[in-house]
Amino acid sequence: MQVNTTAKQQEKEFRFTLSKLSHEIRNPLALVSSELQMIVSSHPEIAAYEGWDDIMDNLEYIKELLNELSDYNNAGKLTLYPTDLYTFLCSILASYKPTLEYLGIKLEADIPSHLPTIPLDQTKMRQALLNLLRNAQEAISHPQGKIKVQVKILPDGIRISICDNGCGITHSQQPDIFTPFVTFKSGGTGLGLPITRQIIEAHGGHLEISSVPDQGTEVRIFLG
Repeated sequence: MQVNTTAKQQEKEFRFTLSKLSHEIRNPLALVSSELQMIVSSHPEIAAYEGWDDIMDNLEYIKELLNELSDYNNAGKLTLYPTDLYTFLCSILASYKPTLEYLGIKLEADIPSHLPTIPLDQTKMRQALLNLLRNAQEAISHPQGKIKVQVKILPDGIRISICDNGCGITHSQQPDIFTPFVTFKSGGTGLGLPITRQIIEAHGGHLEISSVPDQGTEVRIFLG
């Protein structure tokens, strides 16, 4: 019990530190962005400087990181509404399908129409599922790419599986995939999977990942 209490207190302090840090960075960042916009408005020729795009890209990355820090801190705070799971999942896949078609990745879906209505924070659950679909998409770099989404009704709940035939996760990487700020993607923040797992666990579910290098990855979401 003491161990659990200490761990929870440490996590609470860690989140408070992240929140404070984000706030302290966001204000001067906004000022820097505004000043740069004023400068380029007065001197448009500056935008032709070879390093200008890199400066703006780095500012956008910092903004993205701050937004993900906010998502990480708030992933467990839910607003639940009764949700038709079939309609909800079909809507998410329909919104992401054009991206996959453009990339030449085949999307297969096996979703029973008689899924139950369950309480969900639709915004956060959509974020979690889109994170997983994006990870699957980014893992595929060959012309026979395929992502399969399958839903099964279990005796004690629902299982949502997202399976891809991408590069997989190496054995050395697998222990760290849920560790915040650890990323194996260029330009990644290392917060996508930790945020996704927090959202699932806040809904009373859990997340499992199995992967074979050079063959693909399967993510399983269990919801009660």
